[in-house]
Amino acid sequence: MRIFAYKPGHDGHVAAIEDGGLVFSIEAEKDSGKRYGPVATDMLLESLQKLDWVPDVMATSGWMREFRPMADPIGAGYYGIDSGAVISSETKMMGRDVRYFSSSHERSHLIGSYAMSPFPQGEPVYALVWEGVIGNFYRIDENLVITKIGSPFNGPGHKYGFLYGLADPAYPFDARKSRREDAGKLMALSGFGEDVPETPEESALIERILGWDASEYPLLKKDFADSPFCNIGLDSQEFRNLAKRFQNEIFGRFYAFAEENMKERLPILVSGGCGLNCDWNSDWRGCGLFADVFVQPCTNDSGSAIGTAADAQFHYTGNAKLDWTVYAGEGFVHDGADLGDFEVAPLDLQDFVTELSDAKIFAWVNGRYEIGPRALGNRSLIAAPFTTETHRRLNAIKKRESFRPIAPILMEEELDRLFNNHGPSPHMLYFQTVKTDSLKAVTHVDGSARAQTVTAQQNPEMYRLLETFRAKTGYGVLCNTSLNFNGRGFINRMSDLVAYALQTGLDGFVVDGTIYRRHDHAGVS
Repeated sequence: MRIFAYKPGHDGHVAAIEDGGLVFSIEAEKDSGKRYGPVATDMLLESLQKLDWVPDVMATSGWMREFRPMADPIGAGYYGIDSGAVISSETKMMGRDVRYFSSSHERSHLIGSYAMSPFPQGEPVYALVWEGVIGNFYRIDENLVITKIGSPFNGPGHKYGFLYGLADPAYPFDARKSRREDAGKLMALSGFGEDVPETPEESALIERILGWDASEYPLLKKDFADSPFCNIGLDSQEFRNLAKRFQNEIFGRFYAFAEENMKERLPILVSGGCGLNCDWNSDWRGCGLFADVFVQPCTNDSGSAIGTAADAQFHYTGNAKLDWTVYAGEGFVHDGADLGDFEVAPLDLQDFVTELSDAKIFAWVNGRYEIGPRALGNRSLIAAPFTTETHRRLNAIKKRESFRPIAPILMEEELDRLFNNHGPSPHMLYFQTVKTDSLKAVTHVDGSARAQTVTAQQNPEMYRLLETFRAKTGYGVLCNTSLNFNGRGFINRMSDLVAYALQTGLDGFVVDGTIYRRHDHAGVS
């Protein structure tokens, strides 16, 4: 069966599935599109051109045209977990009879996570969807019947990110919605928090935010102008203490609910935007309530089209599982860019790791880009991981706040030697505690890192690079952060990459085995 699916709204993307395998997932924000952008008509048509077949099923991931209160559904809408959250009908495409399918946004998270998980079909699992609006636990039985267990509170994602904007003087009082990027920034700031006694002001604000009905009325900064934390500033230690406490309180309430209501010690699937919080994922993995934990790399809405396509496959064939790779995006586009400022040569790994060990910073482009928001070694900025100056320079290149951490990418064999960990992390979704003081560029202020582990099977080109770097330096670890203009998705064409390198002062870039060194940087550390 051949299925083509798209996700409307933010984090828009299209996905194609053929006979149980993910053919591609193409995201609107990638190729330097605006972060969290919707699918545009030209992107939809270009995606269809990549197919050499007419789909058997055209699928729409459910959504809403209006939020708070929810109104005017697209397809099967936002909520729903049972057969009433599915639409199946007959339609036509290019004169051919095809099926139309839609399932709810809620189901897209659940079935997508189930389809991509390593657990065999028929094994009962628990599931957690925690995102901007939904915050629910579920049980999925051996027949894929989904039962909602309950919710500690709704809207954990919106509530979490809102706190950052409340403290940020640059975030306007009259803003109509919170900024999607603020959740990741709050996660970074929480690492600066100190373990001090809770204040009455903290307690009152936390209770007020968590008690808000996020599905009916958005959290607005103007409604919290009376809080002592409003515009307190991101550098304030009081706010950073609150950020840590708030993060712990959200997890604590979900953990307490799970401990009370989920006694079978089944594996759990974690999905929704909160699944990008590495601290929470590690807490789930280490809490002892579940036999195993799976978080998909596109756990936020960038996996919704895949989830709906998998749901369609299950609906029509009974097969709910997918064969997939995280490198299922588009290949790099060579668009005739002006390379006059660069020296071009075949990549010699020995020479290259010498340049990296001399503190040079390069872009690394290989094959198809990663699905989901994390750079996983195919659209990355890479550098040696040893100095705080490298951390500073990378954040300056990316035009990010200085408190933002830089992640390490490493050979899986190096994980136990250099980090306390919960096991391999191929999709950069867990935190680790750093054992050595040698990796200053990738060690956060609290001693943690958000590592990606690599094997020769998962990404052979990156693995060879890490292996060669280890032979040179003694460490099979590099800095790894996403290759993108600020506020845009991954760079995916040569003209953008050239412009980026010239604007930011990169020493050069590697694209599919060819190195491009800036003439004015050649031989200069």
